[in-house]
Amino acid sequence: MPQRFSEPLFVISVAARLVEMHPQTLRKYEREGLIAPSRTSGNLRLYSDEDIERLRQVKYLVEQRGLNLAGVQLALELTRGLQALRKELSSTTPSVSDLENEFITLLRQLGHVDQEQLRKSNQ
Repeated sequence: MPQRFSEPLFVISVAARLVEMHPQTLRKYEREGLIAPSRTSGNLRLYSDEDIERLRQVKYLVEQRGLNLAGVQLALELTRGLQALRKELSSTTPSVSDLENEFITLLRQLGHVDQEQLRKSNQ
């Protein structure tokens, strides 16, 4: 199973390239509270895989779905709630797999791309 990094790894210039955004856009999203990268003792922003996932989702919601930043914030909150519910359901009986698939479909409609699943499919 590929390793998933929750540890901050990417400086802002690398993160911006990964998500094909300008670094200033990432700073704006941070000011708006859509993303919260870690900071080094020298105040350098560091982005984790989860931050990159979230930025990709924000980009999708803005560019493909036409949401404003308030709509994006709502969609991100819904995504977080659905992910928590999905995690809870996955630890219960296997008969809920249909329900889990439904949640995966909803998360995709909200523009969430799971880096771990993406890595699995690319192998």
